Amino acid sequence: MSSHPTVERRSAAATTPRETRLWHSQAHMPSVKRSERVIDRGEGAYIWTEDGHRLLDLPASLWYANVGHGRPEIAAAIADQLGRIEAYSTFQRYATRPALELADRLADMAPLDDPRICLTSGGSDSVELAAKLVRRFWDVQGRPEKRLIVTRDEAYHGLHGFGTSIVGIEANREGYGELVRETARIDTNNPESLQALIHERGADTIAAVFCEPVIGTGGVIPPAPGYLEAIARLCREHDILFVADEVITGFGRTGRMFACDRYDLRPDLMLTAKGISSGYLPLGAVFVARRVWEPFWADGSELVFRHGLTYAGHATACAAAMANLDVLEAEDLVLRVAELEPVLVAALAPLADHPLVLEVRAGVGLLGAVQLHDGALAAEVAERMCEHGVLGRQLNDGALHISPPFVITEQEIATVAETIAEALDWAQAKA
Repeated sequence: MSSHPTVERRSAAATTPRETRLWHSQAHMPSVKRSERVIDRGEGAYIWTEDGHRLLDLPASLWYANVGHGRPEIAAAIADQLGRIEAYSTFQRYATRPALELADRLADMAPLDDPRICLTSGGSDSVELAAKLVRRFWDVQGRPEKRLIVTRDEAYHGLHGFGTSIVGIEANREGYGELVRETARIDTNNPESLQALIHERGADTIAAVFCEPVIGTGGVIPPAPGYLEAIARLCREHDILFVADEVITGFGRTGRMFACDRYDLRPDLMLTAKGISSGYLPLGAVFVARRVWEPFWADGSELVFRHGLTYAGHATACAAAMANLDVLEAEDLVLRVAELEPVLVAALAPLADHPLVLEVRAGVGLLGAVQLHDGALAAEVAERMCEHGVLGRQLNDGALHISPPFVITEQEIATVAETIAEALDWAQAKA
């Protein structure tokens, strides 16, 4: 008799999922703590979970698996660098060869005037560095009143202190109070709202406009025709720094190496991460045009930009980035994105007629979103997609996230559209 309850307790313990101790990013932990999807391995455009489920990686993790998973040449570059020196600080006069070579390579491909490269550990770090730099720049110009940092409604600029303060997604600012003062938002796609802000606040108070060429996390919102060009022109006319946030769009995602190339933009600063290494190791970079870097570099200057990161210019991360860029170039993957752009548009277009769909957004490289009328359904639709072999993900606005690895095939794009359609039909029938 006494052993029977013990057997029952062991049986229950064996069938109860373990509660994780990992606090997941941007997660409602009561929903996640016993239902983690544990990723075991990846190859090309696919990942496998620990229980053997193969999934087409539709969001490329968080937008970044540009060259696909499991690249042996990148792994080899990482291993080789680890065998030499894993990392060393780039503070003061120190450097490693991979950091120097990567900076040269990035500067040569950049759509900026004679840029200098600040290496970071990722996108949020790049935003933080740039926000401090634009304010410091105006200070050393003798114009410390130019402090206001302007961003767009629905924009996402990471989750560090500055990023949280300037983000256009209201939920990301809730509950923190005022972390950084002197920030403002303008309309997502109407340049007249910037003109109105300049009139209201005065150009002599505005340090910079931070702008995602294509808004990413806020819903994959392409720019209205002429919008980016108008914003850049207003910045030039009113002596405001123009900062292009290409953390998502950089390194091929729009069918050009940078979205600034696609839209003929010449920013004062350009922020990157994600595709710089395709996620093989954490890395980011801020491209700084001559106007901004020159006061700090000029012979005889006493100025120091007092900012830095322990792992800025991490040697092994830079080696991974160099190998990643080699793959992009050797396989013409940026051109491949441009060729697949109309394929993705055509595959997604019929979904716009589904009763649950408000809008389909596509037409800029391998970026897309299927916006539902009821955003609360997006998570359920995404889970249904996973059951049928396509990793779905919900964006902040209740849209389905589409940004696959560049190695996806035309047939796999067709499968994506079919799987989304089936999941929408399932959700409609279930409602």
